[in-house]
Amino acid sequence: MIACPQCNGLYPSEHQGCPACGFIPETVNGFPAWAAELSRAGGGFKAEYFGQLVRLEEGNFWFRSRNELIIWALRKYFPGLESFLEVGCGTGFVLSGVSRAFPDARVVGSEIFSDGLAFAAARVNRAQFLQMDARRIPYVDEFDLVAAFDVIEHIDEDEVVLENLCRAIRPGGGLLITVPQHQWLWSAADTYACHVRRYSAQDILEKLVRAGFEIIRTTSFMSLLLPAMLFSRQRAGSPEDFDPLAEFEISSTLNWTLKAILSLERQLIRLGVNYPVGGSRLVIARKGGASV
Repeated sequence: MIACPQCNGLYPSEHQGCPACGFIPETVNGFPAWAAELSRAGGGFKAEYFGQLVRLEEGNFWFRSRNELIIWALRKYFPGLESFLEVGCGTGFVLSGVSRAFPDARVVGSEIFSDGLAFAAARVNRAQFLQMDARRIPYVDEFDLVAAFDVIEHIDEDEVVLENLCRAIRPGGGLLITVPQHQWLWSAADTYACHVRRYSAQDILEKLVRAGFEIIRTTSFMSLLLPAMLFSRQRAGSPEDFDPLAEFEISSTLNWTLKAILSLERQLIRLGVNYPVGGSRLVIARKGGASV
């Protein structure tokens, strides 16, 4: 269902607009825009990053390893997935993996910046895309699973976002999120990425419970690379001198080695290991009050 932002009435998401008041979302760059005023000026990110990400994601160890962990978690905890919304889908790299893993599922991607949606639509031509503000998600009880991968740390009102994510999930549905972890890892890389915070496990889990979620499983990841990550962040220097591509433009041998280390880490997570520390945290949850 859609909650009309004009009259607050509910109507089926298949409808182009609200049958009660006639509201229809604007169109920006060919996509429905629920927060058109933010489509090129939304906070928390720089739209010019999308071109850099498209060039880096396919081959880089970090993006590929995170994708493989996400797909594993979806298959294990939500094997019957029929509908999926990714909030903050960026260039569509994760969504393309989800689409391949669940070819019969309805997949929807949203992004506050309309510029990013063109990249995502080129990658996943069967998906539905829309521009929206994660603090004002129009969906109500709509999706089997809603996901946000390294998104909410960009937003001051993260608890508002979590409440919106919960509202968009159908009764009994699930949530999958990743966030950067440990404030002591803060560096120029976080400033450049427009992060507002890095989370502690306690902080993100408490916020999820307050938003209406029950935690199924949580673990750190990028754990075996934590010493290297800490060393890299200490060398990052000031935001003015920071080279954002240095961590990604590495030799093929180093890239392969780091990917192999993270493959081992993922195998241990599959076996039930929950890492207490790591550069990022994965949380698998469900909307409270019903079973998945």
